[in-house]
Amino acid sequence: MKILLTNDDGLYSAGLRAAYEALGELGEVFVVAPAVQRSGVGRSLSIMEPIRVSELKINGMKIYAVDGTPTDSVIIGMYEIIGEIPDLTVSGINMGENLSTEAATTSGTVGAALEAATHGSKTIAISLQMPDVSKFELTSKADFSFASEVLKDLARIVLEKGLPEDVDLLNVNVPARPNGKIAVTRLARRMYIVSVEKRLDPRGREYYWIHGDEVEDAEEGSDIHALRLGYVSITPLSIDLTARVDFGKVGRWFDGLEWKV
Repeated sequence: MKILLTNDDGLYSAGLRAAYEALGELGEVFVVAPAVQRSGVGRSLSIMEPIRVSELKINGMKIYAVDGTPTDSVIIGMYEIIGEIPDLTVSGINMGENLSTEAATTSGTVGAALEAATHGSKTIAISLQMPDVSKFELTSKADFSFASEVLKDLARIVLEKGLPEDVDLLNVNVPARPNGKIAVTRLARRMYIVSVEKRLDPRGREYYWIHGDEVEDAEEGSDIHALRLGYVSITPLSIDLTARVDFGKVGRWFDGLEWKV
């Protein structure tokens, strides 16, 4: 089995090392990851500049360091490093949870997984809940042991059985205080109450910080709700974002609309 491992936290992430160790006995693991922290870039591609790749040895891992995005790493990993679509792609273990529709469209971790799924690889994105203060401390002493166990078990099942019909990837979030059970969930609508803070630099010029406070809970059945209760949240995702609605009804909404050409 050939397994592509990437992330959005960069080469020195403790979560990347934990994922590498979890996957090692399941197949040949190719680590292709951004050279630096690239959180929040979603599924962005470097199409206006060249991408350079360096081969390094870090924490006992052979790593291909990509000076681009997580999505760049997936594409280069598949078509240049491995040379074929891997049996499994894993993105993570991310330092900090990736919940709700907000994370599904902005997270570099989930963005890399979406890219891999588009190319036909069975895919898992996995993230570990942790305090905000620890999210960008890449050598964090956070305990990844339970998240690693979850990843190993899920990866083994996906390699053996594939993914359920109409599921392209799994977005997995591991709680900081697990109850030992899983919950299959849907994406919550919102994870953050967003705000903008205006500040002045030393020369008196305005600049802004976009930030937000996490919601305390969300509706039952959602990923946020499950994680808050200690469940490992497994959200099946599809790369087809088309709304599941009656197209005829939508068409009637625009009755009479046409253009002379």
